[in-house]
Amino acid sequence: MARAPADGHTLLWVVPGYGIAHVLYDKLNFNFIRDTAPVAGISNGPLLMEVNSATPVYTVPEFIAYTKARPGKVNFASPGIGSTIQLCGELFKIMTGVNMVHVPYRGSAPALTDLLAGQVQVMFADTPSSIEHVKAGKLRALAVTTAERSEILPGVPTVSKFLPGFEASNWFGVAAPRNTPPEIIDKLNKEINVALAEPDIKARLADLGAASLTGSPADFGRFIAAEAEKWSKVIRAANIKVD
Repeated sequence: MARAPADGHTLLWVVPGYGIAHVLYDKLNFNFIRDTAPVAGISNGPLLMEVNSATPVYTVPEFIAYTKARPGKVNFASPGIGSTIQLCGELFKIMTGVNMVHVPYRGSAPALTDLLAGQVQVMFADTPSSIEHVKAGKLRALAVTTAERSEILPGVPTVSKFLPGFEASNWFGVAAPRNTPPEIIDKLNKEINVALAEPDIKARLADLGAASLTGSPADFGRFIAAEAEKWSKVIRAANIKVD
C-alpha cells in the first residue's frame, strides 16, 4: 500500500500493530507512520481481562494476589508475540509486578480454546471473539481495559479502577499512501464519518462491544502516534522482539 499510486484507490485497514512494527522488527523496508497518511478512525473497543471459570478469582485485586502467591505459575495467552493482547498483559505485569508467563499462540482461536480448557489461566481477549463465552459462563470477565465501562458488559469494571492509568483498546482505522492529496483524504474522511453516524453501523459496532472512532485525519494521526509511543515503551521495557 505504501508504494501504491497515491490516488485514493488503494487504502489500508489499520490495526494497532502497524504503528509499533518498527520497534518489534529489526529489519523492515517500510515505516508505517512515515510512509502512510491517516485517513480516518473506524472503531475503538475494549479488551476483556478474562479467566477460565475454574480459576478461583472474581476481581482484579484477587487475581493480582492469586498470581503473586504463585510466581511464574500463572500463564497468560495471546494470539502471538507483539500482539496488542500480549502487550496488554505485559503492561499489566509492569504496573502490578506480577510474574506471569506469556504463552503465544498462532491466532486468537487456539488461545481461547486453551483458555476454555484451563491450559492457560488468563487472557486480555478481544471482545467479539470471547463475549459469548463470557455470557455462557465458560469464561469470567474480571475487567475491561478501556478507561470507561463497556455498554455490552455494564456490570464489569475497568482495570483502571484498580490500576489508575491502565488503558488499552482494540482499534481500527484507514490509511492511504503518504503523498495522497489532502482533498482526497478529506473526502474519504468525510464519507467514512458519515457512514459511522448511520444508526445501523453504530448498532453493529455496539453489538461487537465497540464504538465509532470519529474525527479528522489529524485526529486519527495523533491517536496513532500516541498509541505507538505508549506501546513502544512497553515493548522496550519487556524486551520483546519478533524474529
